[in-house]
Amino acid sequence: MIRTSVSSLMLLLGCNSAYCQSTPKLEFEAASIKPSSPPAVGGVFRVGCSGGPGTNDPGLFVCENTSLPNLVIPAYRIALYQLSAPNWMMDTRFDVRVVVPEGATKQQFPTMLQNLLADRFNLAVHHQSREIQQYELRVAKNGPKFKEAAPLVQKEAGGALNPLPSLKLDANGCPVLGPREGGVFTRGRVHIHFPEMTMEMLTGELSRQLRGPVTDLTGLPGKYDIDLCWSRDDGSRGVAPPPGGEPAPTDYAPSGPTLMQALQEQLGLRLESKKGPVDFLVVDHAEKLPTEN
Repeated sequence: MIRTSVSSLMLLLGCNSAYCQSTPKLEFEAASIKPSSPPAVGGVFRVGCSGGPGTNDPGLFVCENTSLPNLVIPAYRIALYQLSAPNWMMDTRFDVRVVVPEGATKQQFPTMLQNLLADRFNLAVHHQSREIQQYELRVAKNGPKFKEAAPLVQKEAGGALNPLPSLKLDANGCPVLGPREGGVFTRGRVHIHFPEMTMEMLTGELSRQLRGPVTDLTGLPGKYDIDLCWSRDDGSRGVAPPPGGEPAPTDYAPSGPTLMQALQEQLGLRLESKKGPVDFLVVDHAEKLPTEN
């Protein structure tokens, strides 16, 4: 008796059966990617993305003035510190508008982004394990110094917030945020205030600032009123003033607590550091301009 496997039979028949159908490629129905227009001198411009599966506009995903890393990060579901890419990718910005197929899920969306980047920018990447500094967030010896979140006051009619006032510094040199939540960075100081912040949200912010993974080991499960200000030493200290300018010394040599000091002094939290392996996404190749729309 001659026995023929199903796979051999399919080859003999020319693979005309449903057994040989491949999974359809996950891709957007339409996509427009164009270099962003340069902002006016001294002008303010919006940066960010909105829409897509899981939002109020699941069929449309739009980005303004976005860099390639801001597309690669959600496409491969990594944090910013896990991306190793050429510097030019941070400086080149694009306006993106894509039509998402009806019924596409949040789980399928990253693969669609990956395929878009490969098709339009010839993006090629690989994964690599690297040893970097990691952190654990714990409650300090005397306990937390912040309060649980209080019920937020209703916004003005129409949901509008009061405009952010002109930037000022308080007595400690911290930029004043005014009535809004969020963060601001100026003159070497960073100030964040979130009246309903979880420890997961805080560790996410700390990961971005420290460029490394931060694990929450506080055991604090609720939402809290977090107000934190620290001095960011990013190389701006000691920088010469601009031509013709004579700024105050605090403009270029900020004093104040480091992030780790501020966490302990202002929030009653502490960071413990250690080194360990982290998965990195390395960009091998990417075109500076996308192919035609």
